[in-house]
Amino acid sequence: MKKSKLVMVGNGMAGVRTIEELLKIQPELYDITVFGAEPHPNYNRILLSPVLAGEQTLDEIVLNSWEWYEENNIKLHAGKKVVEIDRVRRIVRAEDGTVEGYDRLLVCTGSNPFILPVPGKDLQGVIAYRDIADTNAMIEAAGKYKKAVVIGGGLLGLEAANGLKLRGMDVTVVHVMPWLMERQLDDTAGKMLQKSLEDRGLKFMIGAHTQELVGNAEGRVSKIRFKDGTELDTDLVVMAVGIRPNTELAEKARLHCNRGIVVNDTMQTVTDARIYAVGECAAHRGIAYGLVAPLFEQAKVAANHLAQFGIGRYTGSLTSTKLKVTGIDLFSAGEFMGGEGTEEIVMSDPFGGVYKKLVIKGDKLVGACLYGDTVDGSWYFKLLRDGRSINDIRDKLMFGESNIGDTGHQGHNKAAAMADADEVCGCNGVTKGTICKAIKEKGLFTLDEVKKCTKASASCGSCTGLVEQILMFTAGGDYSAAPKKKAVCGCTDHSHQDVRDAIKHNKLLSISETMKFLEWRTPNGCATCRPAINYYLISTWPKEAKDDPQSRYINERSHANIQKDGTYSVIPRMWGGETTADELRRIADAVDKYKIPTVKVTGGQRIDLLGVKKEDLQNVWKDIGMPSGHAYAKALRTVKTCVGSEWCRFGTQDSTQMGKDLERALWRMYAPHKVKLAVSGCPRNCAEAGIKDVGVIGVDSGWEIYVAGNGGIKTEVAEFLVKVKTSQEVLEYSGAFLQLYREEGWYLERTCHYVGRVGLDYVKKKIVEDAALRKQLWERLQFSLDGEPDPWFEFDKAKVDVKQFEKIEVAKV
Repeated sequence: MKKSKLVMVGNGMAGVRTIEELLKIQPELYDITVFGAEPHPNYNRILLSPVLAGEQTLDEIVLNSWEWYEENNIKLHAGKKVVEIDRVRRIVRAEDGTVEGYDRLLVCTGSNPFILPVPGKDLQGVIAYRDIADTNAMIEAAGKYKKAVVIGGGLLGLEAANGLKLRGMDVTVVHVMPWLMERQLDDTAGKMLQKSLEDRGLKFMIGAHTQELVGNAEGRVSKIRFKDGTELDTDLVVMAVGIRPNTELAEKARLHCNRGIVVNDTMQTVTDARIYAVGECAAHRGIAYGLVAPLFEQAKVAANHLAQFGIGRYTGSLTSTKLKVTGIDLFSAGEFMGGEGTEEIVMSDPFGGVYKKLVIKGDKLVGACLYGDTVDGSWYFKLLRDGRSINDIRDKLMFGESNIGDTGHQGHNKAAAMADADEVCGCNGVTKGTICKAIKEKGLFTLDEVKKCTKASASCGSCTGLVEQILMFTAGGDYSAAPKKKAVCGCTDHSHQDVRDAIKHNKLLSISETMKFLEWRTPNGCATCRPAINYYLISTWPKEAKDDPQSRYINERSHANIQKDGTYSVIPRMWGGETTADELRRIADAVDKYKIPTVKVTGGQRIDLLGVKKEDLQNVWKDIGMPSGHAYAKALRTVKTCVGSEWCRFGTQDSTQMGKDLERALWRMYAPHKVKLAVSGCPRNCAEAGIKDVGVIGVDSGWEIYVAGNGGIKTEVAEFLVKVKTSQEVLEYSGAFLQLYREEGWYLERTCHYVGRVGLDYVKKKIVEDAALRKQLWERLQFSLDGEPDPWFEFDKAKVDVKQFEKIEVAKV
């Protein structure tokens, strides 16, 4: 059977995706020819910004290599611009005279950058930002000139500005609207974005109207003049003020165009059923889409009809924008600006860089605008798209999906809470189920492998974090986030895991020995790597490795928390948060005797003495006579408790005693990062056990243990580990989990990030399912802690440098 001829004009992302979809379902139907105006194979236009910033190269953003075209028998005319479509003879003609006939034609001419019609727009040094040629021109200019102006404060303009700034240029962004990215953000989020970018060195002129570009004697742009008469010197002007569908070729062929090439729901042009159009050049129901997700939806529909399946209709897209502007997370969807009949729920934390606005109409979510924390963006978008009632979750809506219903047990790993049918990658329409199936059936263990196999995270990259969570959740301990390892610091190329493995497998017992074995570039290391190596040594080989107190942070060397004025805070240990009148008297006497200015109760149920002079620390410890609270260390901080069954009429278990037992068993424990525990005597959870590294909740039949919570900058809900019956089991399971974390966690990695990295299933296999290993971990922890000194009182054994506490007298001249 003779094949039909399919010709595609345009070699961009939307068109090639159509070909990919077609090859999946009807690989033998067509002889395929592709014309591309650029001399390159298909590349990811979304990733031009990292190329400009020097983070990636063109080769790294290519989506379909030259070999891909050959392997699929696709004739590619690269660098040949089509100038004519003859609909009567059914041929296309390129600028160089190349002619190809077609039975079906796919027009994917994309869009053109809009150039402001101002005097001077044709000067040298005035460019758009649309393709790799523009990117290379900007890179070349950055190597020769110093000052740049970017006109346009949308996404593309800000990415261009950031890239030029990273290339060493002095960059000013000129934006005519009152705030940045006004189509994606409201005024509050837009102004927060501006402040963040200003902190990174970018300059802004908001509300400025460009009147003219002025050139020098050589014909190159030298300044920009505004309508108010002000001027700004520049060597380069980048126009990033919008795009227009590229309909020139279609109009010449007398195809109906109105804000794009007009197509129906099958992506056929309304003028000629043999001709299809997808991408930014197409206008569907009056809309030309510029985001990649709807373009890929169009591609799927077009491929189905080109394959003669006759199924599928494109009915338009509800779009959301999830972007990472120069490292800042943004998300918006729906009617985020609000409007008549709507109400808004707003959370604003300018200092923390987080802003959330949810717009509700009736009992439905109709819009969302998120800045800084976009982890729940896809969930909000699903609520918005599905149109479900939010009455039952309205009071928790602002706090995200993990706080709704049973998903709290899934904690920070959102992937665990998702259904297989839930969409992960909006650009490519990839569901969680598709990703999980590929991981399991094809043995995928890296993000790059998932990208190649499923296309998830291969376009805009905004879903990368969620895809990595799915990898962690599905592949567990075998997961590898990327082929490139992150080095401990600039002194070495070795990762934290490399250092841990070398110490364990070669029984290295000192920092110098470790650095020599691993061929450290910097002989003595630095303040980043020395504390990490020191921790790995003492946690791997307790009682054998040489602890180096000088390789600990200042707080651990002084055994107190240094404050911003140079004084220290002292937090004595109170077992389970319980104290006595005698302890309180000693604390009060010390406060009076040493004139300690502030006494504060902490969130962990301890008393904090703030403003202690360094030379008074030893005497304060001695007079109080209570053990060190280790509030200054990467160690067990506190075990928070409620009053439990001893006093509370709702209590089901003696949480106070359980908390004291846990704290006494673990209090000398150093760890990769600080560790906090809590024990609640009943499911009312007054001790907030649900956001602790280990949380224990008493129930009628025993105890539930949760792990990997975090109540810090970004709250992470703890994940359910196991239910046990006895207090001794609580000690063993909790201690085994913490010992696993001590042995496998990377330095400065919290338990939530450790579990996120290895997967909760991996932890359960080690702790819950393997009783022998659990017992060994508990015993190894007890061995490590046995005889560990209290640094407030056992100075010699703890190797405390007491000379540091001597007051330095300054002689008067």
